[in-house]
Amino acid sequence: MIKLSVMYPMIEGAVFDHDYYRDHHVPLAVRTWGLEGAEIDKGVDGPYIAAVHFRFESVEAMTAAMSVEGSKDVAADVARYTTITPVRQISEIV
Repeated sequence: MIKLSVMYPMIEGAVFDHDYYRDHHVPLAVRTWGLEGAEIDKGVDGPYIAAVHFRFESVEAMTAAMSVEGSKDVAADVARYTTITPVRQISEIV
């Protein structure tokens, strides 16, 4: 099982709309990539203001999902909720 984490570092003066992220952006990604859901974190204490974690059966499944045409719409949607450049982490769940 593979986990893709997309994390947004806390940056002074940056904009991040948690409601839009939770209600629109993450559901768009889930629908586009054909996933069952995602785990969303709202930072309380630490280096990230927010994060989301998507699970895929394999790296190949993740790559295939992210290659669908709608993935461009997911990427373009980022500007609607934040000015932060996200950090991505791909992990194997053990």
